[in-house]
Amino acid sequence: MAIVSNPNVMTGKPTIAGTRITVESILERLAAGESQEQIIKANPRLGPEDDIRAALAFAAQALRALG
Repeated sequence: MAIVSNPNVMTGKPTIAGTRITVESILERLAAGESQEQIIKANPRLGPEDDIRAALAFAAQALRALG
């Protein structure tokens, strides 16, 4: 899925398209040591690991834009 930002959803934070799951929350969970499987189990609206990869790619692109 794609990452989208909509000012009417989660105050415009980047989310997984069609969900209210933010890129930020996925990254925080990964940083806390949760596995992809645990994140998907806790957020059944996430697709297979593609959504988590999309969140990681989005974060990498955002960081690249800073530098």
